[in-house]
Amino acid sequence: MSDKLRSMQVFVAAATARSFAAAAQALDMSPVMVGKHVQALELELGARLIERTTRRQSLTEIGAVYLERCRDVLAGVEAADRVAEHLRAEPQGSLRVSAPSTYGEQRLMPVIGAYAAKYPQVKLDLVLTNRVIDMAEEGVDVVIRSGSLVDSGLIARPLQPGRVLLGASPDYLKRHGTPRHPSDLEKHNCLVFSDWRPHAGWRFNKNGEQVEVAVRSAFTSNTGASLVSAAIAGMGVAMQADMLMEPALKEGKLVRLLPKWELPSRPMHILRRPEARPSAKVRSFVDFVLERLG
Repeated sequence: MSDKLRSMQVFVAAATARSFAAAAQALDMSPVMVGKHVQALELELGARLIERTTRRQSLTEIGAVYLERCRDVLAGVEAADRVAEHLRAEPQGSLRVSAPSTYGEQRLMPVIGAYAAKYPQVKLDLVLTNRVIDMAEEGVDVVIRSGSLVDSGLIARPLQPGRVLLGASPDYLKRHGTPRHPSDLEKHNCLVFSDWRPHAGWRFNKNGEQVEVAVRSAFTSNTGASLVSAAIAGMGVAMQADMLMEPALKEGKLVRLLPKWELPSRPMHILRRPEARPSAKVRSFVDFVLERLG
């Protein structure tokens, strides 16, 4: 509470009790301090609020009017505090969430659906983008990011890392053979992202043995989904996120390759702003996601 609001509170107590000593006891402060708060208001207003004699205290005409206004102000402050506390305790209002496109569509959307069913008072706005956004500038409450984190000052909690799988269609493997070792991929058409640096290699690890293969490609794309579709169409070997590969693998449209070799995984984190007491909607959403994807 600000100094002026505190002084108003002390003035109301003193005027109601008609005694500095009684107000001091109720507010757990000294009578001298009660007097200082009242004097501070009188000095600021340039008018006497309470007439003080050795025997009694009484409100001046201005003091009586000011007392009622102070009561209105303090009641409004208490009402505002109750509203804020209610909003903090009960998830409600608008919540803007940002996530990488594929992760948001494949992993996060089912979780968001379950969250919306549990907390219908929260209006969700999902922004899917692969660029690093400024949460404050773009009004985002919670963000999910992949890859290594920079020291942004945000509160980060780890999610399950993004796994990568390798696969090709049965038709492609029938025509070109099945690779038994990562080095065999040098003879295959490997489907890669168009924004990867030129001659970027695919890295593999097994029991401490590390292999990096300089892959070649006759087809590139800027989305993982299109590269998986190309693999299903028999155009080559895809190394993509498990969330994109698993449906095709389960349906037999793709065959998993080199399953005993470990492929690089990408760290995933959910982040919020560094508030000491986050709102209920932010706190509940972060906890909800961590429970299912953490």
